[in-house]
Amino acid sequence: MAFARADGGLDRLAERSWPDCRRPSLRWILLHLVEEYARHNGHADLLRESVDGLTGE
Repeated sequence: MAFARADGGLDRLAERSWPDCRRPSLRWILLHLVEEYARHNGHADLLRESVDGLTGE
C-alpha cells in the first residue's frame, strides 16, 4: 500500500465513477471489500454448520 500513501493516501478518489458521476475514495473501497468478505465468511459458516452440525467458537 506504499503507492497509496505516496499518491494521496486513503482519501484518493477512484479513477472510475458511479453512474451518478461520484467517485469513491480508496478508503471507501477497502472498507466495503472487508465488509463483503466478512459477510460471505458468515454465510460460509452457516452453510458449514448446517452440513456438519457443529457450531463455531
